[in-house]
Amino acid sequence: MNQTIAKKRWLYLIPVAFITYSLAYLDRANYGFGAAAGLAEDLNITAATSSLLGSLFFLGYFFFQVPGAAYAERKSAKVLIFWSLIAWGLLASFTGMVTDIKLLYFIRFALGVVESAVMPSMLVLLSNWFTKQERSRANTFLILGNPATVLWMSIVSGYLVESVGWRWMFIIEGLPAVLWAFIWWKVVNDKPREAKWLTDQEKADLEEQLAKEQQGIKPVKNYREAFRSKPVILLSAQYFLWSIGVYGFVMWLPSIIKAAPNMDMVTTGWLSSVPYILAIILMFTASYFSDKSLKRSVFVWPFLLIGAIAFYTSYALGTNHFWLSFILLVIAGGAMYAPYGPFFAIIPEILPRNVAGGAMALINSMGALGSFVGSYIVGYLNGVTGGFGASYIFMAGSLLFSAILTIWAVKVAGGPGGKATIKRIA
Repeated sequence: MNQTIAKKRWLYLIPVAFITYSLAYLDRANYGFGAAAGLAEDLNITAATSSLLGSLFFLGYFFFQVPGAAYAERKSAKVLIFWSLIAWGLLASFTGMVTDIKLLYFIRFALGVVESAVMPSMLVLLSNWFTKQERSRANTFLILGNPATVLWMSIVSGYLVESVGWRWMFIIEGLPAVLWAFIWWKVVNDKPREAKWLTDQEKADLEEQLAKEQQGIKPVKNYREAFRSKPVILLSAQYFLWSIGVYGFVMWLPSIIKAAPNMDMVTTGWLSSVPYILAIILMFTASYFSDKSLKRSVFVWPFLLIGAIAFYTSYALGTNHFWLSFILLVIAGGAMYAPYGPFFAIIPEILPRNVAGGAMALINSMGALGSFVGSYIVGYLNGVTGGFGASYIFMAGSLLFSAILTIWAVKVAGGPGGKATIKRIA
């Protein structure tokens, strides 16, 4: 019976979750290609202003995470994501139509606001449908929309920019989200009891199994109590630093590669996709063994440490060894993505359902703030220094401290969940 339920859930929900997050990530990550392909030149944007525009998204994303999670947790993730899909698709397309930089400021910020609901709402949704033994893999399939999208987006955007220009690239890549909203509405249900494709017995069995998992978790009254717990504070700081490395990498990798001698946009697109192939392989591997062993942190901090070392070594080699430096960037990119599934499986195992979504939103919002810092400061350092060495060191240092904070969070994770919490995430 359990296997029948599991099979249906994976087939009905995971492809939809993957595509939805993939479309969200497409409309935030393609700005890096627009910036590298002439957006800044056509709108007379300086390097510092371009960095601010690229990072404004994350400010909007930061401020509306927790309200979005609260709505998804207490009312409906389905409704929230439906309207978000339509809004962000239209805003992404409008990016290709702007001629005034002031309007571009607004669009980048608003895009962050409407997309802020996606990640926490999706994590809340998956926690309502998948058990502890499955959650890391379910999260990985969701977040896989990130590297998988950048992989194909890097190639497609390179060709679109080359053939129709950066404006049409934004217009064409924004429209699928609007169309997908109606498929999302038709297929997704917030809770198992609402699904017509499950039998009454299957619904009861799944709800019972999910309810049993809540019994071993100490009650937490409200968001305020959850947000003040040491594990949540440390994991928020950890994700802030981790995201500096990830989004500095995502936003500026095309520019880093394009700076190599005799490099055109199509080749830049193909090379920019390579780190995400490794990322996909490592994400599946880490989530599988994390669920199999029910250990989380040991599949987080070692990858972040590897990413830090690879970044620094790539910097140390310098521009005279482009291909070896590029291989190390591929390793860094793959290592940074690998821990996402296990990481987001931690909170639902240490906090009860009434506050877990809000805690995940808080952590993700700090990641958005880190993304803002990463994309802005990396771009700023590149502009000020005239090279990429300083930004390499900045991203490497952020990942190193992120790995250290992961280990620290495990040691103090007695917070809301007591000693049992440490066993769950160690």
